[in-house]
Amino acid sequence: MITLSKKIKEEKEKKGKGLSTNESRKGQRISVRDALLIKEAQEMEEYLPATCKVDFKNPNILCDFHLTVVPDEGFWKDGIFIFHIVVPEEYNIKPPTVTCKTKIWHPNISESGEVCLSLLRQHTLDGSGWAPTRKLKDVVWGLNSLFTDLLNFDDPLNVEASQQFEKNKDSFKQRVEEYIRMFASPGR
Repeated sequence: MITLSKKIKEEKEKKGKGLSTNESRKGQRISVRDALLIKEAQEMEEYLPATCKVDFKNPNILCDFHLTVVPDEGFWKDGIFIFHIVVPEEYNIKPPTVTCKTKIWHPNISESGEVCLSLLRQHTLDGSGWAPTRKLKDVVWGLNSLFTDLLNFDDPLNVEASQQFEKNKDSFKQRVEEYIRMFASPGR
């Protein structure tokens, strides 16, 4: 992303000129979250899965962005799914908030957009929840994996979708395809 790399380049130039970050900002303070996001946003884009695209509506605000996932395999293949990701001021102690903006028939995503992904939970019984060592790229890879290997029918958020899959896989697949046609196809 041009603006992000520009921002990082400017920081390097300021350091090279002997200006401290505080001096170069003329008294402005940068939050821990924002300092982390400058590094993590670049890393996230460098290691982005081929099926994902990140969109910062405002390139100067790294704590609010959209992730588009276009699965290339599985039930949701070729659907276009948009997630809104908001990183709280308490990041990296608290996980980002993620909402699926595309209506989807999925056991781990509610029709209203709530996302069930263990690494987004503040606390989990099995220890797989959020930890300060996690990064934005982990969130992106986790969301991408909800369409393949992290698909979980045993601990569903959308119980009806999970039950339909258990009872009639063909009916489940048809409903997924119907949702893709109506809500997640190109041009929507």
